[in-house]
Amino acid sequence: MRKIAVKTEGMMCPMCESHICDVIRKSFPVHKVTASRRTGEAVILADEPVSHEALKRAVDSTGYRVLQVSEEHWQKRRLFHRS
Repeated sequence: MRKIAVKTEGMMCPMCESHICDVIRKSFPVHKVTASRRTGEAVILADEPVSHEALKRAVDSTGYRVLQVSEEHWQKRRLFHRS
């Protein structure tokens, strides 16, 4: 699974967070999307690769500006697991 962090500019309220999450959910097959106006970041969890350029275009179309996109491998941690 991939964790994609999208630094954005322009989120000011809960509706801004909702707009960004909605456009990402509608544009890409993702498991989870969260956005925070305090951190200025949206975090996406997805199985499939997401084009950074397409992601930028989708978010920019809502009136917010993408500053940076970063991606890393992500694995859910289990509460009880063996090392």
